[in-house]
Order: sequence, then structure tokens, then C-alpha cells
Amino acid sequence: MKICNCICCCSLGVLFLLAFLCCRGEVGVLGSGLLRDFEVGVIKKRQLLYYLDEFGDRGENVSVDSSLHFENLRLRSAYIALQAWKEAILSDPLNLTENWVGSDVCNYTGVFCAPRLDDPEVRTVAGIDLNHGNIAGYLPEELGLLVDLGIFHINSNRFCGKIPRKFDNLKILFELDLSNNRFAGKFPRVVLSLPQLMYLDIRYNEFEGSVPPELFDKPTLDAIFINHNDFISTIPDNIGNSPVSVIVTAGNGFHGCLPARVGNMSRLKEIILMNSGLRSCLPPEIGLLKNVKVFDASYNNLVGPLPESIGGMVSLEQFNVAHNFLTGTIPESVCELPHLENFTFSYNFFTGEPPVCLDLAKVDDRRNCLPGRPKQTPFAQCSAITSKKFHCGAFKCKPFMRPLPPPPPVPSPPPPSPPPPPPIYSPPPPSPPPPVPSPPPTSPPPPVYSPPPPPPPPPSPLPPVYSPPPPPVYSPPPPSPPPPVYSPPPPPPPPIYLYQSPPPPLHSPPPPPPVYKPPPSSSPPPPYLYYSPPPPPSPEFQGPLPPVIGVSYASPPPPPFY
Repeated sequence: MKICNCICCCSLGVLFLLAFLCCRGEVGVLGSGLLRDFEVGVIKKRQLLYYLDEFGDRGENVSVDSSLHFENLRLRSAYIALQAWKEAILSDPLNLTENWVGSDVCNYTGVFCAPRLDDPEVRTVAGIDLNHGNIAGYLPEELGLLVDLGIFHINSNRFCGKIPRKFDNLKILFELDLSNNRFAGKFPRVVLSLPQLMYLDIRYNEFEGSVPPELFDKPTLDAIFINHNDFISTIPDNIGNSPVSVIVTAGNGFHGCLPARVGNMSRLKEIILMNSGLRSCLPPEIGLLKNVKVFDASYNNLVGPLPESIGGMVSLEQFNVAHNFLTGTIPESVCELPHLENFTFSYNFFTGEPPVCLDLAKVDDRRNCLPGRPKQTPFAQCSAITSKKFHCGAFKCKPFMRPLPPPPPVPSPPPPSPPPPPPIYSPPPPSPPPPVPSPPPTSPPPPVYSPPPPPPPPPSPLPPVYSPPPPPVYSPPPPSPPPPVYSPPPPPPPPIYLYQSPPPPLHSPPPPPPVYKPPPSSSPPPPYLYYSPPPPPSPEFQGPLPPVIGVSYASPPPPPFY
């Protein structure tokens, strides 16, 4: 029994050795038996989960030799990050980091430089690709210094521990491939703070717990691979909010319903849910997935009939629902789909199959309850299932809901303009009060108020001077003069018109943010700029999962074993 979910980071002799062997997968038994729960708990607490150095952070203390010269400050920061990472590597059998020496970081193996997006005259580290390096170690916090990083590929290694919190500094990272390693802990929520992330691949690790619903609300994502971890939860109901074209959840401990809102995923092309622990009926809303080419829900506990609406999945090429408890008759519309090439529904309890299904290029109907077909399930087993009536409502799955359009952000910009006028009009109000009381007692008040002013003139001559003139002159027509007097103040509205002259508030917000100049991190990168630096993709692995077709991502899927 191997202990894999570990971070090899302890400075103490014995614990360091244990951590090193642990990351290499060579320790699992001490003495004559397994590690005791107490010992495992100590290891997790001191080594496996998170390591803090003397500065209260996880990482390495890297000093920069004064004799080194760097093209710019970004490359100097990259040097610090890569040297810290090199110190955190415990095993590098292919010597990929052997030449990580000196200030020319752009010539380090697996490191690729490109011009900065906001300043083409400055070179910076734009990509890292150490795929299939079999490297053991962990990721230090200093990697957060690589603020211009666009791609980060380290699949098929032996990195363990958690994902650095300072990854949230990688504001233009759009491809993150951590697959086939030994990362552990809860879902790495730091990835949710990456504003440009398009490709997320954390499959074949040891992440556990639940998958946060926020993952499916990220508007930039195009591919999600979270398969073969230890997630145990229901699939979040808001999965339908995700704009991805590919999603793979296979090999986890999910349970409960396949959310009906999956039908809202209009951009989806491939969805692989095999062995995800789903227990419900197939929602008829999957018929709304008109762009899906691959649908695999095999090895689950799905029950009930195939929805007739599947006939609306007009792009479907591969359809696999094998190893479930589906019953009833195969809808003829399914086998008449124009692009369907492979239809696998073996190991279910279907009792009817239209003849048109036998005309498909590849169909697997073994181990069902189909009369006249070979290799079917014995009658006794069939009757035990087909005699039962399945009520899909008993699973209490949430109903289908269309996504709500959010257009309210547009009116938000205009409100800022009204605030300036109030302060301009606030000063005038003080003067109107005097004229207002004077009109009611038109004739009596003037004499009454005029005598009092003379005694106080010595203390404040100004008030009497202004008070007498207004009553006599403006007392008869007080209402009319005020309007003209306050009509001039309206000049303040000009600022309002100045902001309204370029009415499109959409253009006004973008220009102000100088974010594109100081921190290139917030500037949205054209993703294809980074495809040139990284090396050519490794050959595609053909494993037990259905082939993920139509995806042009550089990183190949890792093998389904360590």
C-alpha cells in the first residue's frame, strides 16, 4: 500500500527521508505492519498538507548573486522563481533542470520566453512545459512571481502537496495542466481566481472533497478535466452555466443526479461522465445538446428509459450508456441520428431494439434483455429488473431552468455623473430660505426686520448690507427672480453632457484601467500567442477513456496509472 499524497518538505532528518521516499512512492510499510493512524496524522500535519518557512510562507529563500545581469526585472523575478523551484525538486531522473543555472532563464530546459503582451520590447517567461519529466518535489510559492506566464504544463511527474496560493498572481495564465501527479487536499480553489484560465487539467491526482460550484460559473473556461481524483459530492446543479466545450468527471465518487441543467451547455461538444457514481434517470434535457459529439455515461447507476429527446442531439457521433440499469425500448430516433457511428448500450436491461440500430457502423447490445439477439442476460435476471417500475421523480432531482440573462451592469456607469451636481446646488439653497419667509409677511416684515439690523451692524456690517436690499427689491417678486438667479448655476450640467457625449459607457470603462500598462497580468492575452513557444505536443495516449476528439490543446492526456 503506497502513500502518495505527500509534500516532501521537512527539514528534520528522519522526516525528510520519509518525505523523500514518500514522494517517490517507495514507502508504505514500516516494520511489520502499516503506518498507524497517529503516525499518518503526524505526517499529514507536518509534511503532507502545507509547509511554512521561517517567513510564514511556503517557499525557498533565494538570493541573487550581484554578478548576474538580467535583461529586465521580469527575468530577474523569473530567476528567483525558478531557482526556488529547483531547490524544491528532490528527484530529477532526466536532468531536465540541470541547466537551470545563471541569468539566461530563457535557455532553461522547459522554459519558454516571449515578448510581453503590453510591451513587445521586453522579453519575459511566457510558458513552462516539463511534461513527462518524472520529477519529484513540490511547487514553491515563488512561482507566483511568473506574472507573465501563459501556460504551465507539468503532467506525468511526481509533484505532490498543494497548489501554491500565490498562483493567483498569474493573471494571464490560460492553460494549467497538473495532471498525473500526486497533488492532494481539497479542490485547488486558487484556480478560480485566474481570470484568463481556459484549460484546466487536474486529472489523475488525489484531490478530494467537493467540487465548488464556482468552477462552472467561470466564463473563460473551455475545457475541464477533473477525472480520476477522490471527489465525493453531487455534481453541482449549476454545471449548465459553464461555457466549456469539453468536460470529464470520470472516476470520482460523485453521487446523486445528472443535473437537468446540463441541457443549457450550448457550447458543449464532449462530456464524459463514466464511473461517476450517478444515480438517477437521464434527464430529457440532454436532447438540447445539439453540438455534443461524444456522450459517455457508462458505468453508473442510471435507471429508466432512454429519453426520446436524444434524437435531437444531431451532432452525436459516439454514445455510450453501457453498464447501467436502463430499461425499455431503444428510441428509433437515436439510431437515426445522422452522424452516429458508435452506439454502446451493453450491460443494461433494454427489452426492445429497432432494426435500424443494427445498421450502425458499430453497435454493442450485449447483455441486455433483447429477444432474438446473441449474448443476452438470462431471463431470470432480466425479469428481476424489468418487472420493476422506475419513477424518475423519486430521485428528487432539481428541475430544469433556463439561465437568466444578466444585462443590469450597463446602467451602473451613468449613476456616477449625478453626484457632482448635488454639491453645486447645495450652496445656493442657503440663500433662498431668507426670501421665502419674507414673501408671506410682505409689508410688515420689512420694517420689523429692518430695525433689528441697525443695532448689530457694528458686529457684522456685511449681513445688514445684503439683508436690506433683498427684501425691498426682491420681496415683491421673490418667486420670479430666484429662477433666473439659479438658472446660471445649471452650467454645472456641462460635465454631465461631457460624460454623455461619448454615451457608450462600454468604451469609457475599458480605457481608464491602466492595468494593461503597469501589470500585464490583467491584460487579456490572445491565447494563441503562447502556442508558438511551447514544444510540440506529445503523442496522444489511447487509454480506457473514450478519445477526446476535436480538442487542440497541447498537453496529451496522461496514462490511467502511475
